[in-house]
Amino acid sequence: MRPDPDLRDWLALTLLAGIGPRLGRLLLAAFGTPGGVLAASSSAIERASTRAIAAAVTTGPNAMRLRQALDWCAQPGNGLVTLSDPDYPRCLLEIHDPPLVLYAKGRRELLLEPAMAIVGSRNATPAGRSTARAFAQALSDAGLCIVSGLALGIDAAAHEGGLAGRASTIAVTGTGLDIVYPARNRPLAHRIATEGLLVSEFPPGTSAAPHHFPRRNRLISGLSRGVLVAEAALQSGSLTTARCALDQGREVFAIPGSIHSPLSRGCHALIKQGAKLVEAAADVLEELGLEQPGASVAVKIPASEEDVVLAALGHDPAALDVLVARTALPVDALATRLLELELEGRVARLPGGRFQRT
Repeated sequence: MRPDPDLRDWLALTLLAGIGPRLGRLLLAAFGTPGGVLAASSSAIERASTRAIAAAVTTGPNAMRLRQALDWCAQPGNGLVTLSDPDYPRCLLEIHDPPLVLYAKGRRELLLEPAMAIVGSRNATPAGRSTARAFAQALSDAGLCIVSGLALGIDAAAHEGGLAGRASTIAVTGTGLDIVYPARNRPLAHRIATEGLLVSEFPPGTSAAPHHFPRRNRLISGLSRGVLVAEAALQSGSLTTARCALDQGREVFAIPGSIHSPLSRGCHALIKQGAKLVEAAADVLEELGLEQPGASVAVKIPASEEDVVLAALGHDPAALDVLVARTALPVDALATRLLELELEGRVARLPGGRFQRT
């Protein structure tokens, strides 16, 4: 079966060496279609762009990568969404550098649904992951598809919450969709491919590289009406997504935390810069004009006893009686666990019978 010539032309254009979204749109403006670009003479392309671009078009795409992309698109559940496709998300057309194509695996109709991004630290706390999951499920149940980047920590929790709600989730990756990064999220990625949607602007065979993730981040925010940062250090990559959101005219929200927690400092910095402080999903919905009754978030405490104690401690000093109330553990069991954590160097005993995470 011969591949769709339009599909082949779109793939060939995007696989030309040195042709990114901006140059691709410039060539499309000059020659109308990908086929028109590829059929144009070298002199015509040089007049519309540069000699280097003309040389790239004349040379053509790498044949092996083109065949790999065509084979991937031919597999069930896989597809390509192009700038000329009615399924291309209109919200991406509002950003200054929309991709020429999106590789998509799963429910591509989700690209047309209203969406909300939730991002944060890869090294999230149990409480942070629980909060992100709860917010994501509440927002998904309110009709917002949850967008995130398939990273460990907050991203993974956000996808899980989106899948648990009715509007599902979109994972934007920094690799080709034939590669799952990080590998630990492979089961989650497979579930999203079935129940949600995986998208990438990178062709199959593209492995993870540091410069891919800022490009991915602009799509996470670009696909969404707003970005919620759940936990983030000051140098977190999720702050890049928040900056992209501001540049794109999207709303930015942040969940506050303890002043002693390094993973709260990025959120607090965003709030100082004007991000909306949120304590419940209803705060997000109200700001977006989608307020619904009962859209509050109850944070679930992690299951294991150790996590219960650490989550109850947070990053502020707490007395034993306060921890008993927070954990509902018997005093003797709580005291034993605190001693074990103290010996492990994870908890410090302070004057006045108080304890604090280290």
